[in-house]
Amino acid sequence: MPTPRNVHKNPHANTRLAKFVEHRILGPSGVKTQKEIAREAGFTNANVLSMIKSGDTKLAIDRVPALAKALDCDPKVLCLMALEQTGLETTLAAVREIFGTIVTANEVAWIEELRDASDHADPRLTQRARAAIRGIFGK
Repeated sequence: MPTPRNVHKNPHANTRLAKFVEHRILGPSGVKTQKEIAREAGFTNANVLSMIKSGDTKLAIDRVPALAKALDCDPKVLCLMALEQTGLETTLAAVREIFGTIVTANEVAWIEELRDASDHADPRLTQRARAAIRGIFGK
């Protein structure tokens, strides 16, 4: 039985990275154009970002720092998503085993605020506190 022609079209379309990049480029901020982001990230052709957004191609790990800076996002977040895209689950598992939970700069700010608000008392996450945090995000 012949293989359908478009089986391998957009192999990375459903990855978190493709959706994330699309949201950052097309999202409500609209501060930069795709062409400006591509230039800042060192891509000679803005079409590369279209290919990443559509899932046609994956983001090379060595491009993560520059693209993260151009997208104004934490490079740790983008790197983890790029590793997920590789399909190398053992590599991603090794990174997680070596580094543990990777904390972004935004998450560090939350942790510092929690410490300050609790006078560094190391409070447990109670059901009430969990509900309050989730309420902030409408969950």
